[in-house]
Amino acid sequence: MPTLSPTTWSDPRVQALSDAQQAELRDRYDGRGESGTPPTAEDVAVVLLLTEEDGTPVGCGALRPLEPGVAELKRMYVAPPARGRGLSRLVLTGLEDVARERGWGTLRLETGPLQHEAIALYERSGYRPIEAFGHYRDEPDEWSRYYEKELA
Repeated sequence: MPTLSPTTWSDPRVQALSDAQQAELRDRYDGRGESGTPPTAEDVAVVLLLTEEDGTPVGCGALRPLEPGVAELKRMYVAPPARGRGLSRLVLTGLEDVARERGWGTLRLETGPLQHEAIALYERSGYRPIEAFGHYRDEPDEWSRYYEKELA
């Protein structure tokens, strides 16, 4: 069974997964870059790494505080060979649990319209569409979709 554990944004395993995610998205969106402000070690407060039993990193996710009680979900990713096993749900649930522990009652995220699997996961998990938030308000992007969930 894969293991979810805390780490830092600068962890080379997380950076490798994040780079893979961004490359996959550029392919999916014909070279378009990331919307909004990319996460950094200075503004990401929580990073979870998903590893296989043999230690192979297969997924990650991060949380960036936005305002009191609110955080943004960043870099949710599961490597293609590990997909179809419910691991993205495991990462998302882990991030939501940490958010609750830290007193963040609301999670927000940005995703793209061609990320059908991600949108389905978020909607099944109780996220609802919202308008652009935070720094996304300053850089409206027709290729962005925004979601929010109030954590119980």
